[in-house]
Amino acid sequence: MFGIGFPELLLILIAALIILGPDKLPDLAKALGRAYSEFKRASEELKKNIDEAAEPDAARKEKQAPPESSSERPEDPPPEAGRNAAAGKETGKKAP
Repeated sequence: MFGIGFPELLLILIAALIILGPDKLPDLAKALGRAYSEFKRASEELKKNIDEAAEPDAARKEKQAPPESSSERPEDPPPEAGRNAAAGKETGKKAP
């Protein structure tokens, strides 16, 4: 915790109590708690926005990249194979 031990923290709290008084110290603690909570929420929202903005860029880059090898993309069968198979079904013979 910032290199502050328990004795140093106790000394800071006693000094704050003497300077601010017992009436203002709880209000200051509430304000600091709210500020910390708001800062934490804003930083989490910023991180979420950055992550969301980075995701579409990665997906767009993957779509734009050409396939690395021809094995990833299936090849179309030759047009003659389809005609021969259809002809074989009509005549009852197997296609060569």
